[in-house]
Amino acid sequence: MKGADTLLGAAGLAAFLALGEAVPRLGLVKEAYFPPTSRIAGALGQEVAEGAFWTALGDTLTGWALGLVIAVGAGVVVGVLVSVVPYLREATASTIEFLRPIPSVALIPLAVLLYGTELRSVLLLVVYASFWQVLVQVLYGVRDVDPVAEETARSYGLGSWARIRHVLWPTALPYVMTGVRLAAAVALILAVTAELVIGAPGLGSRIAVAQTSQAVPEMYALIVVTGLLGLLINVGARTVERRALAWHQSVRGEVTV
Repeated sequence: MKGADTLLGAAGLAAFLALGEAVPRLGLVKEAYFPPTSRIAGALGQEVAEGAFWTALGDTLTGWALGLVIAVGAGVVVGVLVSVVPYLREATASTIEFLRPIPSVALIPLAVLLYGTELRSVLLLVVYASFWQVLVQVLYGVRDVDPVAEETARSYGLGSWARIRHVLWPTALPYVMTGVRLAAAVALILAVTAELVIGAPGLGSRIAVAQTSQAVPEMYALIVVTGLLGLLINVGARTVERRALAWHQSVRGEVTV
């Protein structure tokens, strides 16, 4: 079954690439706006051969990784504290619901005002967007804790830290891993967006430069790179999730199927 799925996926990708080659060459769209796949591949090869490309890739991955680590750490800590401290969840519920829907791109003027085009501007946007993905999942995970297990732990005299470690965390971990996977994708989106709009160093700024200089094949090549990054990040996040939750029923069932 997995082999058939792989073949179908490869066939779909090949058909998509062939369509991208044929559409501009048949005159359905202008090559100046949408070059054939072969020209994009050639531009991608030229980009990969340049040292500036790898520097930009490193800048993007740095902003993504640092922002994701900060957001995950803050989201887990704040989520657990809000959930276990009496009345704190009720006291912060309205604040969370007010701040969470604010689009991160709306903070771009604030980021530019505070940090200009530095890495800290990218981190501000990445952390803000990714933090909510983790926090909300942690809150849902803690809410899903079995009250019977919680009362049993109390009756056996387990302290707060022991209850968090042995009761709360195993229940919340699947939710946390889902939040991390979502946050990883959101972090990449915001990192590239910040570079594209603010002009911070990275792949986004190279895309903007290629667009303004009418280097269309190079622009599409860089867009392809960001897509491949997103794919790799998603696959990596799912792999980590499966390993971290190898004991969980959902993962065991997925492996069995």
